[in-house]
Amino acid sequence: MAVHRSLEVADGTLDDDGRLRRTGTLWSCIAHIITAVIGAGVLSLAWSTAQLGWIGGPVSLLCFAIITYISAFLLSDCYRSPDSIKGTRNYSYMDAVRVNLGTKRTWVCGLLQYLSLYGTDIAYVITTATCMRAIGKSNCYHREGRNARCHYGSSFYMVLFGIIQIVMSLIPDMHNMEWLSVVAAIMSFSYSSIGLGLSFAKVIENGRIAGGIAGVPAAKVEKKLWNAFEALGDIAFSYPYSLILLEIQDTLKSPPPENQTMKRASMVAVFITTFFYFCCGCFGYAAFGDETPGNLLTGIVNGEGFFEPFWLVDFANVCIIVHLVGGYQMFSQPIYAAAERWSSSTYPNSRFVNKFYTFRLPLVPAIRMNLFRLCFRTVFVISTTGIALIFPYFNSVLGVLGALNFWPLAIYFPVEMYLVQKKIGAWTRKWVILKIFSIVCFLATVLCFIGSFEALIRAKLR
Repeated sequence: MAVHRSLEVADGTLDDDGRLRRTGTLWSCIAHIITAVIGAGVLSLAWSTAQLGWIGGPVSLLCFAIITYISAFLLSDCYRSPDSIKGTRNYSYMDAVRVNLGTKRTWVCGLLQYLSLYGTDIAYVITTATCMRAIGKSNCYHREGRNARCHYGSSFYMVLFGIIQIVMSLIPDMHNMEWLSVVAAIMSFSYSSIGLGLSFAKVIENGRIAGGIAGVPAAKVEKKLWNAFEALGDIAFSYPYSLILLEIQDTLKSPPPENQTMKRASMVAVFITTFFYFCCGCFGYAAFGDETPGNLLTGIVNGEGFFEPFWLVDFANVCIIVHLVGGYQMFSQPIYAAAERWSSSTYPNSRFVNKFYTFRLPLVPAIRMNLFRLCFRTVFVISTTGIALIFPYFNSVLGVLGALNFWPLAIYFPVEMYLVQKKIGAWTRKWVILKIFSIVCFLATVLCFIGSFEALIRAKLR
């Protein structure tokens, strides 16, 4: 997604838009999606399932999987305009909104999208530090016993992760991230499978399936409602990848048409994601019942979740860390691309912005970098790391941001753009169905926001 990729290459075959020919395939697209979607949050879905119970939990997982695929289906047709197969490419979500819905809504979309991307990167810094602390505590408890006072801070781990991301930000753009997404996707499968396996083993050890139809009981009805709304929000926000769907689609080669490849990739990725979500959520609840921890693996930081075998828990947390290295880049590359696109068009004659230098290091391909790219990306990583250091409880804020962004970015804009793209008239059957779909999702988002906001207030009052 670099702005003028032809400036970075001495020669090579170009695509129909003058950029270096795209090489993305169905499988690289699936890897990108899984890297973006399956995060460490999959290990928290057992808690969400526990709050909703054996009926509400699985039904919610399935419903939001369907909603996610519908959103991806609609949005993938907006990559090209006005025709979804032969039209002009829209390189980003904002480009698609600008072409289909106009400038005013583009500004709203851009604010929500980049705020969400930036917030997700901050959350990844915090989550990585939590995983590193979990490894330290796991080893300490194994040596000293579970009653030992094992304290590990987060600051050093956050700074270490920031240094790693400064190096990883040398990757030019999302087109060059296929290998990293494949590694991250493998890590996702690894720690999800470990969480599933440990939960299944505990069910066998217990000799019964824990939990109930109504979920974890609460002393007051309103407390039960707050927890249910929060759980619903956790499930809803664990699926969508509309924030970066068009950026991923822009990596695909054509033919076949990009929208067809993206729809197939979305179907496969959502199916795989839902399978792991179901397994981790349901088996985690079956293993712990009403005592289900907030996170099956990193919960050890708070004295909950799995402790043994410690080496397997450590390995799973290492897999989470490696995945988050790729996930951070997946959510930061669209911001890098937007900044570089703006700077290149605003200062076309600036050597600071447009002159590239080649660096050759052993065992890796030559790296082409300009001073603006190096400075901006470094400052970006430092800023996300700095905010994580100052606000280590930012994950609670991210839940509220997720609630605010879910409906407009995952539902409203894809629906409205699809109606314009396909020239669907008002009050036709398809128009009515899509509008009802949007309204129902809006109401669900309101409930999720209430739960997330109440959880944030509760966390601050403790």
